[in-house]
Amino acid sequence: MPLLRGPSASSPAVLTSPAAHALTPPASAAPSTPAPPQVAPPADDDVLAQVESYAAEAEQAGAQLLVFPEALMFPHRLSADELREAAEPLDGPFAQRVAASAACHGLWIAFTLYEANVEGRRPFNTAVVVDDAGAIRARYRKCHLYDAHGECESDRTDKGDAFCPPVVTPFCTLGLGICYDLRFPEHARAAAIAGCDLIVYPAAWYDGLHKREHWETLLRARAIENECFVAGVCRAGEKFVGASLVAGPLGEVLVQGPESTQEALVTATVDLTKVASARDRMPVFAHRRPDLYS
Repeated sequence: MPLLRGPSASSPAVLTSPAAHALTPPASAAPSTPAPPQVAPPADDDVLAQVESYAAEAEQAGAQLLVFPEALMFPHRLSADELREAAEPLDGPFAQRVAASAACHGLWIAFTLYEANVEGRRPFNTAVVVDDAGAIRARYRKCHLYDAHGECESDRTDKGDAFCPPVVTPFCTLGLGICYDLRFPEHARAAAIAGCDLIVYPAAWYDGLHKREHWETLLRARAIENECFVAGVCRAGEKFVGASLVAGPLGEVLVQGPESTQEALVTATVDLTKVASARDRMPVFAHRRPDLYS
């Protein structure tokens, strides 16, 4: 599981902050590898050049999946009106350029964009998965908006109304959440019940009192509860915790990126046999009592 240092802008990883995270391939029947970069806004504001650079680095590292942090699309915070004006459809130029990088380097890429709302309202904070041919395979609109600690995400974006269906890839069945979704265990449980063995959370997790501890604890808790792999890919920068990480089905930290302002491309190998092993030894899904939960 090599840790590849990236530039000082936003980075991709299978897990890092703001960076991308990459998954590397396993031998037959065994591990796949995600690469999350932990990235910060590039000095020249050329986000797409940064995406291309990390995609090339992830390909060189042998990754299969590259995951970028939340708020990738714009290097700096926009006002609500500016965000609405700048949002794009899923087939817009930003998504097309990221898809072209995926196809060029033979990677699956998960990234976020601000998706234009056809009803003319606030845009959606949307996670997109493109395959290694550049085709869109999934879209997830963030359901839980961060209205806390002086932030009001709902002033800037509209919430989604559905969880993401499982994304079947050649190397895993992928689940998607975005940042604040991590605090809602129902979200991850729904993904696990639907068959996901890796759940990724692109994030721009703000730093603050105990926020760094919450980030790691929640990622590991979601992995333990659902006996699957969980990757958190956080933005880098002074306001964010960084520290992207991948946790295994027993909650063990497989790899962790640097904190805060440091960028990195982090790679981890995901061995899906460990999901089956964890669930055989501790069959919580067989012991669930959904008749009591509603």
